[in-house]
Amino acid sequence: MVATRAYLDHNASAPLRESARVAMIEALSASNASSVHAEGRVARKIVEEARRNVASLVNADPAHVIFTSGATESASTLLVSEWRMGRGPVRMSHLYVCEADHPCLLGGGRFDSSAVTRLPVDSDGVLDLAFLKSALDAHDKEAGLPLVAVHLANNETGVIQPVERITEIVHAAGGVVILDAVQAVGRIPVDIAAGYADYMILSSHKIGGPKGVGAIVAASDLMMPKPLIAGGGQEKGHRAGTENVPGIAGFGAAAREALAELPLIDSVRERRDSLEEHLLASDSGVEIFGARAQRLPNTTFFALAGMKAETSQIAFDLAGVAISAGSACSSGKVGPSHVLKAMGFGDRAGALRVSMGMATTDDDIDLFRRAWAGILARRPKVMDGATKAA
Repeated sequence: MVATRAYLDHNASAPLRESARVAMIEALSASNASSVHAEGRVARKIVEEARRNVASLVNADPAHVIFTSGATESASTLLVSEWRMGRGPVRMSHLYVCEADHPCLLGGGRFDSSAVTRLPVDSDGVLDLAFLKSALDAHDKEAGLPLVAVHLANNETGVIQPVERITEIVHAAGGVVILDAVQAVGRIPVDIAAGYADYMILSSHKIGGPKGVGAIVAASDLMMPKPLIAGGGQEKGHRAGTENVPGIAGFGAAAREALAELPLIDSVRERRDSLEEHLLASDSGVEIFGARAQRLPNTTFFALAGMKAETSQIAFDLAGVAISAGSACSSGKVGPSHVLKAMGFGDRAGALRVSMGMATTDDDIDLFRRAWAGILARRPKVMDGATKAA
């Protein structure tokens, strides 16, 4: 059967897994997980099973997993100057973030803008390690510790950062590393026990779980930030508020399945490579961003000279292919990619992102190819902003 729609926007949100849907439905009638009666203990069991599954996804201690409403809340919780080690205060005096980071990191959390330094990337989207070392060498250690927040894998290009080297530099300067692993988990092996991150940020819906739930994962619980949401003491006091039991259950089910599928990720890489070969062969003006760097196996961020992203995205959609013009975090707005700008490509707005998953089929890729051929065939009109076929 020929596919009539192809969903190739997994980096925005992966389709809900059936296992997550079932887990959520079964948990909908669960009680308050903080209640001590039998019904509450059933809910607590659901939450703790999910916590173990999420911990396994990044080889963490389940006790070091804190459930939140998503990656943005997790970032806002971690990006703060006030921390505690035991009963003693610890101050993070300055935040260092990557120019190509997701907006939830670039926003600086609860730091004043004057206490935030943006770290540049090269033309491949890889963090400038020399700049990072220089910035940390100049850090005022008497004022407090440096806090460095970077993405493990970029949400637009899929470029993977050299996190082992980044953490080596940061730890040598006495700093703390927060790793946005949202796009990486389920697509490459992620191991917080390997020592390349002190804290990780995860998001359920990027791996086929429900939206509105995420997690902070800590390498240890010796030092934690001042809570963003204080109140009833849930999540060991790190994140107050009644736990979203159905959402957490769905997250846990998705994490378990994503980890089990990880050895099969080469099939996604093969489809990605095939799609890129087709793009490059279709027109000499096609450019794939970050192609020289190590990337996620599911992501292609490409442009064609003169191509308008919004118009081409609409053309793809009309042809039955769902892709994006970069990050989906701007309320549907399409504009110049801050990632490409950080990579030195100026205000280019003509880039499109294709992101696949384990459910992507050869039929989906064929539908993309047919849609792309149609766009190229009427290229002058597309480039001028027309959306109707010639």
